[in-house]
Amino acid sequence: MKILPEVLDVIERSTIDHYERNSESFWQGTRDHDVSQNIDAFLSALPKGKSLDILDLGCGPGRDMCTFKSLGHRPVGLDGSKAFCRMAYQNSGCPALHQQFLSLELGLGSFDGIFANASLFHVPSQELTKVLQKLHRALRSDGILFSSNPRGNGEGWQGQRYGHYMEFDEYKAYLEGSDFKILNHYYRPADMPRAQQTWLAIVSKRQS
Repeated sequence: MKILPEVLDVIERSTIDHYERNSESFWQGTRDHDVSQNIDAFLSALPKGKSLDILDLGCGPGRDMCTFKSLGHRPVGLDGSKAFCRMAYQNSGCPALHQQFLSLELGLGSFDGIFANASLFHVPSQELTKVLQKLHRALRSDGILFSSNPRGNGEGWQGQRYGHYMEFDEYKAYLEGSDFKILNHYYRPADMPRAQQTWLAIVSKRQS
């Protein structure tokens, strides 16, 4: 069933409001999370020995922006939460764009890579292709998209947040349908039985 525009607005606004109200506790609860596996997988697919323009999509309070900056890159954050944008700038000293995923406005060919860690699963299924196509246009030739999302089958509300949960084959279809070529995928946390690896990470390349 198609989600009406006014309902999409409620979905996005409610999810963002949750993060607005919990911005400080979210920062305290996630600032020490080890996502080095994801960052390494993302950067290993990009050119070495040069400073890269990276969009941290759903940057939150800026934890990963700080890491990219420390490695000599030029990160730009993007988040629907004004509080997170302020915190990301304060923590990293890098710009953070206040934009919502369903109304992205990104320059053509602006980024070498887009890092979407624990963010794209908030996009309803009927809108995901549109969002991926905008990310495709924002990447330069052979640009890299990294995405990491909770695994599952279905979508809907969890409390005040909306989520769309997929397994690899379904996500692969969305990516390939938006002209991305999958380079690698893996499950997290590492070294756990598959049933306990609740996160799916995918590295894909922009196709011309």
